Amino acid sequence: MSVTLPPDYMPSDEEEFMNPQQLEYFRQKLLRWKAELVRDANETLSNLTEQNLQQPDMADRASLETEHSIELRTRDRERKLISKINSALKRIEDGTYGYCEETDEPIGLKRLEARPIATLSLEAQERHEKMERTHRDD
Repeated sequence: MSVTLPPDYMPSDEEEFMNPQQLEYFRQKLLRWKAELVRDANETLSNLTEQNLQQPDMADRASLETEHSIELRTRDRERKLISKINSALKRIEDGTYGYCEETDEPIGLKRLEARPIATLSLEAQERHEKMERTHRDD
């Protein structure tokens, strides 16, 4: 089923939660985000292969190596983010997107707008973080 969104469409609490238009809106949002991350990763790869680490000055070389290390850590985080985006896209396909993994309650449009890869409602996320803090402090 193909859904065409109006150019200015924004999900609203006035409509049925996770109706076809909302699902398509979030699907497109996730695909744009993923494309941006992949583009950044390709740019990084291109920059790393073009730059020569054989700098005559030790300070310049150390600085360049530090920049590369930071860039690679950032890309690793983004790689994990792409995996979460792919999981969210899969949830859109199987009809579970937008619903809390713990409670099956709607996550909420505002939370999904801010964090489209969210899998927990705000309340469930807060409980989860509280449990993590409790166990970390033991």
